[in-house]
Amino acid sequence: MKKVLALLLVMVMAFGMVACGGNTEPAETFEIAMITDIGSIDDKSFNQGTWEGIDAYATENNISHKYYKPTEQSNDAYLAAIELAVQGGAKIVVTPGFLFEEPIYVAQDQYPEVTFILIDGNPHDADYNYRTNDNAVGIVYAEEQSGYLAGYAAVKDGYTKLGFMGGMAVPAVIRYGYGFAQGAEAAAKEMGIDSIDLKYHYTGGFDATPEVQTKAASWYSEGTECIFACGGGVGNSVMSAAEAADKVVIGVDVDQSSESDTVITSAMKGLAASVESALNAYYAEEFPGGQSLVEGADKDGVMLPMETSKFKTFTQEDYDAVFAKLVANEITLQKDTKADGSELKPSDLALNIVKLTVVE
Repeated sequence: MKKVLALLLVMVMAFGMVACGGNTEPAETFEIAMITDIGSIDDKSFNQGTWEGIDAYATENNISHKYYKPTEQSNDAYLAAIELAVQGGAKIVVTPGFLFEEPIYVAQDQYPEVTFILIDGNPHDADYNYRTNDNAVGIVYAEEQSGYLAGYAAVKDGYTKLGFMGGMAVPAVIRYGYGFAQGAEAAAKEMGIDSIDLKYHYTGGFDATPEVQTKAASWYSEGTECIFACGGGVGNSVMSAAEAADKVVIGVDVDQSSESDTVITSAMKGLAASVESALNAYYAEEFPGGQSLVEGADKDGVMLPMETSKFKTFTQEDYDAVFAKLVANEITLQKDTKADGSELKPSDLALNIVKLTVVE
């Protein structure tokens, strides 16, 4: 009897294996993939802006899409997530943030049949040897222009005691800060203001921390009226300090007005528009492979969200006038490096009215 039962059990298992094997359907695939940077797609910053562009384009064109979140912040984790996306059928991989520069440098060789859209950076190796293959494109922004608009608007709106609190001192953050200082300088000159105070600090990271909130609170208590919070989660800490002090904040990258009533405007990048444009070029067989694209005011790559801004006196007409000058290239701005490629320091900025104080 035991032999019969054993035989029946073997037959049932064998039948089950054949049945499962015979009816196995291919796993669902996703044509467009995004690998998130630090955080998630609802971070009110870089990830969210990029994903909104992907989702809008893919939904409108009925293209499957998915995002993958790396297990940690490291090149290996980013490459592992890219591999997972490729195994999942990705033909296009979109990566937001400069931290993907090294992973994409490797991935563009590993997966020549896959197209890569790198937002806010260009592929390079660990020694900063840059190379962008034909199956990749790097898209960067004129952050100095976006920062300029924010600084100009803040002073035009009556703020004379300013602060800049950036995250890590990477090129994009530096350009935001330098542009902010130059915009404040230009507005003060136009208005005949003798002096603008600007406290300047890099936190060294992009996280919301008690230390950042404490520093922002101390600035506000010392008289700072408006802080440009430029560094992901850093902004949340500054907003908390502003709420307690009844002061104001300028957001960054995307429209952060929904984050706090203290946000009077945001120095934005056209993240979603850039992604949609790149995806459209890919499907139109016009992909700008091998190139490094710079998105500035002339391409609507930078802006202030005037519809949601809470300015007291700075008007749409004021904004349109200064924006038109940027588009026409009538305003020349210093960025993060000198003409010879060497580092540009805050003290190198041609500031006469703005008194910039670096705070360690």
